Amino acid sequence: MSNNYWDDEDDDLDTDIETSNDGSDLLKKLRKAKRADEKRIKELTDQLEGLSKVQRERTVKEVLEKQGVNSKAARLILKDLEDVSEESVNGWLEDNGDLFGYVPAKETPNISDEDRKALRQQDQITEGAITPDRGQDLEMRIANATSEEELRRIMFSQ
Repeated sequence: MSNNYWDDEDDDLDTDIETSNDGSDLLKKLRKAKRADEKRIKELTDQLEGLSKVQRERTVKEVLEKQGVNSKAARLILKDLEDVSEESVNGWLEDNGDLFGYVPAKETPNISDEDRKALRQQDQITEGAITPDRGQDLEMRIANATSEEELRRIMFSQ
């Protein structure tokens, strides 16, 4: 973007005054070079903005495809997010996914069948086990029993 506020027509006025100086040709060349540089900067800036836009759109669409979300949601996401990355899009989906029926998938740990069998065996073994607290409680109740009938109730309840 140019910070110059003069028109090309004004350059002709300046050159009439400067023609008497020895450096008038040099000033013309400098101005011309500056205009060419500004034009090139503008072209490069436009190109960068275009590539940035394409990159943002591609990132959003890739994340939406991974999550199984309709790609039309990309328009909403691109309007809301300045910095687009996979993490920011996933965060946006978690916050606003209910607008279009998106429910985040909960990650389930991958457990092999052998591990599941071992866990079931451990569960069966520990299910009826007496823990130290229960053992201490049982011992205390037996010690405090006042009758034979109460002692039998304690013994048969276990």
